[in-house]
Amino acid sequence: MINFGDFYQRIANSNLTHWLNVLPTQLSTWQHELQHGKFKQWLRAVENLPKLQPTYVDLLHNVCAAMEPELSSGQLEKIENMLRALTPWRKGPFSLYGININAEWHSDWKWNRLIPHISSLARRTVLDVGCGCGYYLWRMVGAGAKLAVGLDPMQLFLYQFEAIRKLLGGEQRAHLLPIGIEQLPTLTAFDTVFSMGVLHHRRSPLDHLHQLKNQLVSEGELVLETLIVEGDTDQVLVPKNCYAKMRNVYFIPTISVLNSWLEKCGFININTVDICMTSIEEQRRTSWMTNESLAEFLDPTNHHKTIEGYPAPIRAIFIAKKP
Repeated sequence: MINFGDFYQRIANSNLTHWLNVLPTQLSTWQHELQHGKFKQWLRAVENLPKLQPTYVDLLHNVCAAMEPELSSGQLEKIENMLRALTPWRKGPFSLYGININAEWHSDWKWNRLIPHISSLARRTVLDVGCGCGYYLWRMVGAGAKLAVGLDPMQLFLYQFEAIRKLLGGEQRAHLLPIGIEQLPTLTAFDTVFSMGVLHHRRSPLDHLHQLKNQLVSEGELVLETLIVEGDTDQVLVPKNCYAKMRNVYFIPTISVLNSWLEKCGFININTVDICMTSIEEQRRTSWMTNESLAEFLDPTNHHKTIEGYPAPIRAIFIAKKP
């Protein structure tokens, strides 16, 4: 079983201590009632990884670990087999002792687009909602966060995260919890809250924005990345069935609409800091994620359209403040 005791200890004497009124019960329920059918396979892969103490770690420029003397080819093969037992890897890349996890997403590209525009994460307590396998949590730690907490109910991501943690030497400044933001009480405790690639999957985007705001301290910063459609008008794309083969895409607004949503939820100092069409170089199949990816989601004759005929994915990053 995954042990969350280190996280409980870490927040026991912080401004997150009131979270302990509900969190242990939620995670106990998950461990005893909601485990995925493959959890034993995933847990065994994590447990079979060696406990390593890297002599070199870089989380600022990438997620990288190495050691001297180097591991043998046999040791590396065993580690890679355990990591491949945790496929598909959606977010990355990771470079661990010479093993390169070439994930579906070049998440480092998105990080490089947003990091120049956000407030410094040095000594901040940070929340990443819908964090996937936790790639960005490690980059947040590399940027100086004293605590980076990720939420994602997809259980494979927790085991991937714990595998990376183990190979990084047991780093405790980052933690991933297998719950959704709707399970959070109003914590009002995070200096920065990230929501990246989540809003368009929510049936009620305004409720999601309120939930994000409820987790921020006064003058805290929201970093929001989501799909948008081009245009200056107050329009929202509501896909009829699927969008880029995704059934759970509900609302894709223009920048104007999303600014209005943020204002309506009480955010201030709203800025759009990046707009980028997702490319098949940034999201693609690899040997670590062999399922369909963006190339299969687009019109094969026109990559500016999805397979359903909607505008191809364009993602924008918004920065806003809680008063």
